[in-house]
Amino acid sequence: MGRITLQQAALWCGGKVDPKYKDVTFLGANNDSRKIEKEQLFVALQGERDGHDFIPAALQKGAAAVLCTHCEAEYPAIVVEDTRIALGQIARGERERIGMKVVGVTGSVGKSTTKEMIAAVLESNYRVAKTPANHNNDIGMPMAILAMPEDTEIAVLEMGMNHFGEIAYLTSIGKPDVAVIVNIGTMHIEHLGSMEGILRAKLEILEGMPADGKLILNGDDSLLWNQRDAIDKKVVYFGVHNSDSYVQARNICQEDGVLSFDAETADNTLKISLPLEGEHYVPDALAAIAVGKELNVDDAAICQSLSHFQNMEGRQEIYKKGGYTIIQDCYNAGPESMKAALTVLGNQEGRRIAVLGDMLELGVCAAAEHYKVGRVAAQKADVMLAYGPLSQRVLYGAITGGMSQNNARAFTDKEIMVQALLQLVKPGDTLLFKGSRGMRMEQVLEKFIEAAQ
Repeated sequence: MGRITLQQAALWCGGKVDPKYKDVTFLGANNDSRKIEKEQLFVALQGERDGHDFIPAALQKGAAAVLCTHCEAEYPAIVVEDTRIALGQIARGERERIGMKVVGVTGSVGKSTTKEMIAAVLESNYRVAKTPANHNNDIGMPMAILAMPEDTEIAVLEMGMNHFGEIAYLTSIGKPDVAVIVNIGTMHIEHLGSMEGILRAKLEILEGMPADGKLILNGDDSLLWNQRDAIDKKVVYFGVHNSDSYVQARNICQEDGVLSFDAETADNTLKISLPLEGEHYVPDALAAIAVGKELNVDDAAICQSLSHFQNMEGRQEIYKKGGYTIIQDCYNAGPESMKAALTVLGNQEGRRIAVLGDMLELGVCAAAEHYKVGRVAAQKADVMLAYGPLSQRVLYGAITGGMSQNNARAFTDKEIMVQALLQLVKPGDTLLFKGSRGMRMEQVLEKFIEAAQ
């Protein structure tokens, strides 16, 4: 990351700086006074709690300066009308100063994994930086940009949203040269009304792209495929089922924890091997291959990069613990990713136990989608435990799907759920833990492992 003077940052965001502090510099930004690092800019956001109340604590921990709407004491500061907007403007200025190319990634399901795969592929040719963990919103993405090294050649930015206008805002900061839309699913339908509404919100990513920008789309997604004649950008499709896609997967095989397939392009066939479980990762890899081809990464480097791919922590980690096989997939969940995870569980040997939390932000579709997940669980799992306000719907789906009432339970208390799980597990069982981020299913996993040991 580069040093930025308060005067420079103020020019980018239209803020004011006391002249005696204009040459003070900062390295990166943070809005959490508990995690602030020395020389960072503390961003005093105004939400449920007023970040201005934590300015003294941030300065005491070594913050170089403050981004705020008002100063209550003497300290280096950039004073602005809106700290959230100013943070984005400063990030935009830093991105332009570094001069890096940007790959923007959005989609309903799998965008974080796709971002990681794209970064892995590009790292073979370029100095790459990426948004970490879940830094994909109007606060996290700008802070990620401000943390990127000055010699970054390509930034891979994940862009999340749950309302109209959010992708438009993020793309105005990131200005992607290449944009990827992984798919259009039902996540966030509560706020966007319909699948068409979700499509419209995702396509906002076009608003920040240059005229010669390239759009990478999932050709298996009918909503995205129907956009091929309506977009005034170069569009490259990837897919498993659509034979007209530029990058297409053939001969998919899952064996011994390795996912392999042939990726056919116009000029070559790439032999891809991924150390992952589940065919739902194939489209993510195809998107990464398409980006690599567009940015001139050679085929051998693409294959090599994906063969050593490691996903983010909390994303379908499969490991042995205390005599059990654990599938930890607690990062987030929607109908599509829940079904994919249950399919992975269904392919495991021994008794299979699904420990599921509610899926959030589904609005009027919530009851039906939880019921459908229960039906899938009945086919893929031997035992199903569901947690949350909609757990009864999952339970009903599992029972009507053929699972016996002895093997399907619903809970609204995590402690009781853990106790029930401890009573029924046996050595050799495989357990899947999955739910939306807000359900914190990792807490159930942690309590289970602690008690089981």
